[in-house]
Amino acid sequence: MLAEIADFLVIAIPQFCFGYPFVMSWYWILGGGIFYLLRERHMTPQDQPEPLDHWPPISILVPCYNEGENAAETLATACAVDYPDFEVIAINDGSRDNTAEVLDRLAATLPRLRVVHLAANQGKATALNVGGLMAKHEIIVGIDGDALLDPQALRWIARAFQSGVVGGLGGNPRIRNRTSLLGRLQVGEFSSIVGLIRRAQTMNGRMFTVSGVICAFRKRALQDAGWWSPRTITDDIDITWRVQLAGWRVIYEPNAIVWILMPETLTGLWRQRLRWAEGGAQMMVDFFKPVMSLRRPGLVAPYLNNLLSIVWAYITVACIGVGLLWSVGLAPPELLPGFQLVPEWWGLTLTITYLVQAVVSHLVESRYERNMLRTLFWMIWYPMAFWLIGTATTVAALPRALFKPRKERTTWISPDRGLR
Repeated sequence: MLAEIADFLVIAIPQFCFGYPFVMSWYWILGGGIFYLLRERHMTPQDQPEPLDHWPPISILVPCYNEGENAAETLATACAVDYPDFEVIAINDGSRDNTAEVLDRLAATLPRLRVVHLAANQGKATALNVGGLMAKHEIIVGIDGDALLDPQALRWIARAFQSGVVGGLGGNPRIRNRTSLLGRLQVGEFSSIVGLIRRAQTMNGRMFTVSGVICAFRKRALQDAGWWSPRTITDDIDITWRVQLAGWRVIYEPNAIVWILMPETLTGLWRQRLRWAEGGAQMMVDFFKPVMSLRRPGLVAPYLNNLLSIVWAYITVACIGVGLLWSVGLAPPELLPGFQLVPEWWGLTLTITYLVQAVVSHLVESRYERNMLRTLFWMIWYPMAFWLIGTATTVAALPRALFKPRKERTTWISPDRGLR
């Protein structure tokens, strides 16, 4: 009996390693395609949002830490958006560069801008909470200190909040820096993977996370959720789950575009993705009891899927390890008869899947960028890199999330904004 189970696992485990990305890719393809057919296809062009009888006032929060090089462009762009009634609040979170001087100079010339200086670095979540308490309006939009807000983004956000059940939304980040190989790869990632994932999750009714670089919430939803938690390493994942556990819906609004800078070095990319993976693992720990109490049954499926992705990462690393041992003759084939590192047909199957994923994402994303064909090559191949990077960071991040002492306040480090 045990021998039969062992023989089954030897064959089934490699199938799972390739089958899980296959199933998830098709879930994203179908979910993203349905979102496009039912919603996006019928929308007016992105630069021509349909008017509302009344445009609700909006508060834009811009937390800044060591953003002296980017703050002027970010805040000038935010203050120039095409919207009738809004304010911009910049929160300087104890920056050590010239951010304070830049913000004060801008406040003297931009009437919509208010500036708050915190005495010490207390973290992005604390900065957002300070800005949220100062905000005059019910709808609160958060962007990063390097983000350039699209002129029509606020109009699309306001339209999304016409539904009374929507408590939060994530916008559509677009990569600005595309001169390096890593920059172009991440254009493919945000188009062929991230955008499809968030469309599929919106159709499913539950989001794993908004993008912290462009998100919006009702103030009531933030109050119900207890505001942003300063103890988490990824404030965007944490607040998304808090708002949904409070009974609000969180959605993806692809027309709310923001242009951002991304890491263009392997070290910067690794640190960013490790932080994301650690934040996801922290979420699994923090929200186990609330989710499994079935207070919000709809959150159980995305929670279990994230748990499955962690299991998949560790099993995949184990399979790769066995394959490497075989390749150098340290693990004789008779030790695990029937084991195949790459099961028959899976290589071709995943290649075709990633090609379909790239074509679908190109058709969907061409609404927002006309020259997406230039990145089609990177869209095809990046899913493989996405899964490999995700595997490595997940395996490294889980022990950190489980065993590293948690600080009362998670403070900032200066992020990688790309090559200068």
